[in-house]
Amino acid sequence: MTFHPRDPRPRRVLLRGGPILAAGSAAGTDSAVGSAVGSGVGSGVGSGVGSGPPTALAIEGRTVRFVGSAAEADTWAAGADEIVELAGRLVTPAFVDAHVHVSQTGLRLSGLDLAAARSRTDVLDAVARHARTRTDAVLLGFGWDETTWAEPGLPTAAELDRAAPGRPVYLARVDVHSGLVSGALYDRAPAMAAEPGWDGTGRVEREAHHVARDAAGALVSDAQRTAAIETALAAAAAAGLGSLHEMSAPHVNAAGDLAVCARIAAERPSVRVVPYWGELARTGGVERARELGCLGAAGDLCADGAFGSRTAALSSPYADRPGHTGHGYLDAEEVAAHVVACTEAGLQAGFHCIGDAAVTAVVDGFRLAEKRVGGDRLSSARHRLEHVELVTAGQACDLARWGVVVSGQPAFDAAWGGTDGMYATRLGTERALAANPWATLRRAGVPLAFGSDAPVTPFDPWGGVRAAAWHHNEAERISVADAFAAHTMGGHHAAGDEGGVLAPGAEATYAVWDGAVPDGGAAAAGTDGASLPDLRPGAPLPRCVRTVVAGEVVFEREQQDREQA
Repeated sequence: MTFHPRDPRPRRVLLRGGPILAAGSAAGTDSAVGSAVGSGVGSGVGSGVGSGPPTALAIEGRTVRFVGSAAEADTWAAGADEIVELAGRLVTPAFVDAHVHVSQTGLRLSGLDLAAARSRTDVLDAVARHARTRTDAVLLGFGWDETTWAEPGLPTAAELDRAAPGRPVYLARVDVHSGLVSGALYDRAPAMAAEPGWDGTGRVEREAHHVARDAAGALVSDAQRTAAIETALAAAAAAGLGSLHEMSAPHVNAAGDLAVCARIAAERPSVRVVPYWGELARTGGVERARELGCLGAAGDLCADGAFGSRTAALSSPYADRPGHTGHGYLDAEEVAAHVVACTEAGLQAGFHCIGDAAVTAVVDGFRLAEKRVGGDRLSSARHRLEHVELVTAGQACDLARWGVVVSGQPAFDAAWGGTDGMYATRLGTERALAANPWATLRRAGVPLAFGSDAPVTPFDPWGGVRAAAWHHNEAERISVADAFAAHTMGGHHAAGDEGGVLAPGAEATYAVWDGAVPDGGAAAAGTDGASLPDLRPGAPLPRCVRTVVAGEVVFEREQQDREQA
């Protein structure tokens, strides 16, 4: 992709002739909209409110100057540097992905994707083919899911050595909470055998997985890592994303990834990366987060693992492994100490928590922290939690009272939920249908911020909105408008700002969509201006044709098509 250099003079751009979706509805509480629209935006003329759906948008530099009708926009046309004739295309605020691992996403996009594998043999054949065409110091693969295989037996280290003789191989499970290693990689980090999570076959989880991932990461060159980050940012832009919340952590990736993201942003227009560092305060996480310019010591600071790897912490055993309840990594006191330290340091605290036992430990920890710092200080810090897949209505009310944002991934239910998905296999039907309870959280007033957890699931914001609105459990569905708001305004709210709207005075961060067939029904209402697209299952999803961040074009479909022709 070719990026245009920044113009030192503020450019004036007029978009006209298509519906402008100016803002979403509340992403958790009604006050979310009020704070977003009341933070210095909306003071210009031609807001479009009360005069019919807006069909024109005027930008000057990085700022929205006008939202209104095409007729009202004629005065902007004469001085415009560019006029974009929308021809009916939809304009929305750009999406936010509130949970991403940028470098790993790029490595998956540019490496070996094992999502289509349906057997151990498929994995081994794919590794062998990959080994013949790549000279990388380590062979990386992502996305295998043994729950989709007829025979669930996993490749062993010895089999991987035969498929790729002498080559270090690391293959991450789809949830990236366990993996497979070759003997050649084990030889580079034999300490993994002494850690919890090593079973002697080449499968690794927990601390052994961290050692294996560190060993694999050390073999990724700086050039390869930079190229992966560039690939991920380009893919995000092409998906209509204007911002990514990067969930870095010592056990996930090198801190240098954040410097690469910052350098790319300084060199050319790019999707904005909001950094987090997942390390406990007692091991230096607060200081490290500050050094790295992060918003918080939060994100993938894990209280447990994942359902697919059976490492998420449950209060009752897994349905398909009697007696096993997963693994909890933090207790309430450790959670409280970290929350207090971050609150006093003016940073966001946050944790990865999926199973109900882990969620309980985290909520209990926040309750202890409230006693130490007070409810007002706790709620003003805008702490956040990632995933929160099994949570009770009472716990949701507590989170709402403390102002804690839940960063959730609707695609998880779409991929693994329901009565016959992986969640039902691991948890049983009752717990599977209770997972990812968007309506319960929404009713309690918990601010929601949606994302993908890429590379676990791909960048697909409209797909995420659809998944939340058509949850497998009808009782946990939320409206399309609320889901859209959680994927736009909600992400901004989680990061401490009130963006995600298109109104005079707001930042000009938006996306233009082709194929967005309006849904005039009540489910799509609740937005200022245009109706949201028809996202009913089976309907084609909108396709991004342009993404703009702070007035800078970061993706142009026509330009990409020309370059690839």
